Amino acid sequence: MQSYTIGQAARLLGVSPDTARRWADAGRVATHRDEGGRRLIEGRDLAAFSVELAKAGGAEEETPYTSVRNAFPGIVTAIKLGDVAAQVEIQAGPHRLVSLLTREAVEELGLEVGMEATARVKSTNVHIDRT
Repeated sequence: MQSYTIGQAARLLGVSPDTARRWADAGRVATHRDEGGRRLIEGRDLAAFSVELAKAGGAEEETPYTSVRNAFPGIVTAIKLGDVAAQVEIQAGPHRLVSLLTREAVEELGLEVGMEATARVKSTNVHIDRT
């Protein structure tokens, strides 16, 4: 499972690294240390926390989240696989994006809950790029 540094988690949540660090210090999101002593957050824990944060009204600090060329970097929070089709949800800061794509595409990208991905939006289509 992929893990994220405090800085990476902050970027995915749309907050400053100091805010993410305070949340970790307060026990709002679980962390562990790697062999180099860096604090890391497991992808599944970060995914669950990002959904919780969005439901609670967003970040404590009102940091505007904008897209550049309609790209929304975030974290995969849910994947529903059917026989042929799949549904992938990404939490990108305060934005929840859902894409319908083939099961084959999800498998080829190796998408899993807790991994970083970018949703790209054009008109009414949402495309997922693995980061």
